[in-house]
Amino acid sequence: MFHIDFKNSNQKIHFIGIGGISMSGLAQIMIANNFSVSGSDMASSKSTKHLQDLGVTVFCGHSAANISKDIDLVVYTAAISQDNPELMAVYDNKIPCLSRAEFLGQLMKNYNYPVCISGTHGKTTTTSMLSNVLLSAQVDPTITVGGILDSIQGNIRIGHSEYFVTEACEYCDSFLNFNPKIGVILNMEEDHMDYFKDINHIRQSFYKFAQKIPSDGILIINSAIDNVDSFIQGLDCKIESFGLDQDDTWHASNITYDENAFPSFDVNYKGKFLGRVSLSVPGEHNIYNALSVCASANYMDIPFNSWESGFKSYAGTNQRFEIKGDLKGITIIDDYAHHPTEVEVTLEVAKKRKHNKIWCVFQPHTYTRMKIFLNDFANALSLADEVIVSNIYAAREKDPGDIHSQDLVESIHNLGNNAIYIDNFEDITKHLLEHCVPGDIIITMGAGNINIVADELLGN
Repeated sequence: MFHIDFKNSNQKIHFIGIGGISMSGLAQIMIANNFSVSGSDMASSKSTKHLQDLGVTVFCGHSAANISKDIDLVVYTAAISQDNPELMAVYDNKIPCLSRAEFLGQLMKNYNYPVCISGTHGKTTTTSMLSNVLLSAQVDPTITVGGILDSIQGNIRIGHSEYFVTEACEYCDSFLNFNPKIGVILNMEEDHMDYFKDINHIRQSFYKFAQKIPSDGILIINSAIDNVDSFIQGLDCKIESFGLDQDDTWHASNITYDENAFPSFDVNYKGKFLGRVSLSVPGEHNIYNALSVCASANYMDIPFNSWESGFKSYAGTNQRFEIKGDLKGITIIDDYAHHPTEVEVTLEVAKKRKHNKIWCVFQPHTYTRMKIFLNDFANALSLADEVIVSNIYAAREKDPGDIHSQDLVESIHNLGNNAIYIDNFEDITKHLLEHCVPGDIIITMGAGNINIVADELLGN
């Protein structure tokens, strides 16, 4: 495999799909380390124009002519098909090439502390929390995160130190290309069942991820994961657990919540009290996320006062219980939840806020997930007072014709709860404006484009 060495920057790297949020960030890291960078994308965009301002040659459209023989490495996104003309030219000319995940894994080898945050839920939030802690410690980290983080004004920060922080997604075993020194496993549930066969397949992948951690590294794992002891057997690296049990390496105690459901708690390490921290994001799940950050920061010798200030200054990432605004006394919130557990957690947090009714506008994400978790979604959504279900967001899938949003509405009705199906955003907005009253909370929820409804309600 092609190895990327920051000390050998006299190389030219070409990115196919350079305009994507992740790819453009990786290109910027290489530019900052003095590599020659070019790329292509289907259309001009804000990100491609920014790259051009940085001196990158960006081709609009994919063509074999974009691949010159002086290119040392080509990086391509998962969305690029094998018959892409540029990729075919790469193969014909025997130019080394890596997928985005493979490239990111090679990139990590240039840092002494590459941190990979994995888990079915909470990756973006936890990556953002740890990023804020490292920024508070002024250690100049490089950061890639799956959302827009206010403290870095985007999804990427290019540092010049030994610290590198990224999310590690399990879908299609992407994270098995990574090379973590610090690996975090937040949780482990059934998801992405269009790729994984069952929960055992998922566990096997996470175990392989843990095996990637070297003997001088550390695995930080949630003790609440089913049969966690058998999962970590045979690993060479250091292992620390986190949770609410006193037997955990890291555990929280004396938990309190303020009026916004923001928790404060004592941080304990191996039974010893280290100090008290307060979060500026709501819910018990964020206590778990924060404990994993404490363990990571401790391993990197980041002082406790930076934990305190980093947690306090982190007010959330876009679409993670993001309070969008107020509409005549109605609170508008947007959230990325697209798995039943995430839906349940988000609605439980909302219920802790002062409210009249909770309206959940839910956009199911992929037909596969909807079909497998139909009853789980119905149970989770029943925590809301009123549910509006939009059309399924297909993402990477085609409609199989055997599952529909109306099936979810019917399942919610069978549980004795309120739900309706509305097939377009304009009518959803109209329905909410006609029926919501001051004191209500509206949550637009999903990993697709349902956040448009929140923006329309607020006139954005």
